Amino acid sequence: MANHPSAEKRIRQTERRTDVNRARMSRIRTFVKKIETAISSGDKNAAKQAFAEGAPELQRGVGKGVLHHRTVSRKLSRLSARIKAL
Repeated sequence: MANHPSAEKRIRQTERRTDVNRARMSRIRTFVKKIETAISSGDKNAAKQAFAEGAPELQRGVGKGVLHHRTVSRKLSRLSARIKAL
């Protein structure tokens, strides 16, 4: 356990940041799941709509430092390709 005040503060900050990041990742996963279900239903218009709503959320994850930019780029590219294939 931390003994120095600065180390105790870092623990508090880390706990808060972890909660925020966990909420962000949960939100991102929800949007990706919506896109996946729209693709699996076979409805191209619904899939495009879900993708249009979900893509900015993934990009926001990059901006907030929760996800790596190449990870998001790869995921969006693969989802987009699956939507085009419908």
